[in-house]
Amino acid sequence: MSNQDNSLSRFRTVVAAALIELDSRREEINDLNVFPVADGDTGDNMVRTLQSVVAELDLLITKQGDGSLDSVGRAEIVDAVTNAALLGGRGNSGVILSQLIHGAAEVMIDDDKPVDALMLAQAMNRASEQARRSVTEPREGTILTVMDDMAKRLLSIVDEGTPALPDDVDETTQNAALATSLEAAVSEGDASVRRGPELLPELNEFGVTADAGGYGLVVIFAGIVAALKGGIAPEVHRHTAPREKPRAASHASSTFQYCVNFAVVGEGLDREAFIPELEQLGDSLMVVGSRTGSVLRVHVHSNDRAAVEALFDGKGEIRDIEVADMFAQIDARTRRLRDARSLVLAVVAGESMKTLFELDTSVVVLDGGASLNPSTEEILDAIHAAPVEELVILTGSANVTPAADKAAELSGRVVEVVETASVQEGLAVLHHHYTASSAAENAVSLRGALAAVTGAGVAPAEKDDPQGRYVTGDAVGFVGGELVSWGKADAALNGVLAALPAEAEIVTLIEGSGSPFGDTLKGTVESRFPEVEHLRADHPGWWLLLTVE
Repeated sequence: MSNQDNSLSRFRTVVAAALIELDSRREEINDLNVFPVADGDTGDNMVRTLQSVVAELDLLITKQGDGSLDSVGRAEIVDAVTNAALLGGRGNSGVILSQLIHGAAEVMIDDDKPVDALMLAQAMNRASEQARRSVTEPREGTILTVMDDMAKRLLSIVDEGTPALPDDVDETTQNAALATSLEAAVSEGDASVRRGPELLPELNEFGVTADAGGYGLVVIFAGIVAALKGGIAPEVHRHTAPREKPRAASHASSTFQYCVNFAVVGEGLDREAFIPELEQLGDSLMVVGSRTGSVLRVHVHSNDRAAVEALFDGKGEIRDIEVADMFAQIDARTRRLRDARSLVLAVVAGESMKTLFELDTSVVVLDGGASLNPSTEEILDAIHAAPVEELVILTGSANVTPAADKAAELSGRVVEVVETASVQEGLAVLHHHYTASSAAENAVSLRGALAAVTGAGVAPAEKDDPQGRYVTGDAVGFVGGELVSWGKADAALNGVLAALPAEAEIVTLIEGSGSPFGDTLKGTVESRFPEVEHLRADHPGWWLLLTVE
């Protein structure tokens, strides 16, 4: 930035433009994320890092006013922005991005000259060094290589005789000079990203054409160029992940389930002191620190979160702890890349029922809690988290329908709401959903199938019957929502079976962990109906759920 208009707002504008460009390709970057683990969150992590920086700049502007970087104090700005990036950094790429910001900021504080091609080259080179030091096992073909290649291109521009900018350079001239240099770096970075599969075999293993972090870095700088030119970002090749289930990864973290991220705030924190013990607890380790030693950002893949955190007991305050289940993230990425036009969003209660529904790969699941009563906002969030634009919601209960209808209306997506009187009825008709069909077509199919399904169940009575038929704890049986039997568990079950449609051909049993029926349950039902499927999952308040078709 020039001395004439070297304002915080101008600095923020450039960072915000980078964030906007990055966010526009966030999902594309997520889908490319296969190294070191195919957990599909690189775009999210890099966006969050830049969001933290923008938020910190907003605080500085509120506190200091829109002064020049020098009048506010470059050291204060550098420390504030670096700490914000460290605290906001998540995942490998987010933490490496924080080091890019750290390295660039250190060059700014060391040199009060206007930012030009030489300073950009120095900043990128410093950032590359910082980033490589932060990674215990750096690999080529990743964001680290892209950063190196972009730094070399900037240095070559300087070597080719690009003149330094004078101290009194005006904003327009400076912006044009920086845009020209960075546009060349973006072009080199774009080419470096496309060379990635030659250097990193894991990319070929999954059939992707770019490292997610390296691609995200180039997109960030394309956004910066757009801000400097006051126009459209330079062209960056798009990379689409194959819409098929990838092979199981044989590379890093295949044995570690959790991605552990947190910050440590204290004094005199030395990153090197913690690395040996952390290496014993996991892999994909990154420990990076601020210039002043007041903040560390820790990222590690491990199976023992508690042991990782314990290493920092008494060393400072642990903040922003996040633990992600990478096995679940890998599964979610696989689902996202499935070739599907529409999916089912099933509302269920409890983890075991969620697991049962997720056996069908066309289903995404919302746990509606023990009362099966999710809010409109929760349903809306689940709709937006789904990897397709068309959904059919199976409500699991008539009580969920109003909130589901409202969420569908607000979603901006094509969403059909199919009311099911019970969770088990939704499970029974899942095979009537076809991923290649539209949500509207699937809604017709599912409603038609539901017409031939009857739900039933046996549960412990929650209170005494006013008519004296049963007391709290007795078994009560329901068919189609109507009370049909009560008393001992076996009697209630027999009453339910007797009330089921005589023409029923298929009976599905979903037995909970607290069931009193023992090993004879399936045999009892098979004595009355030709085909019986016996599943196990818990549903709050019920011993046994049934459907008949």
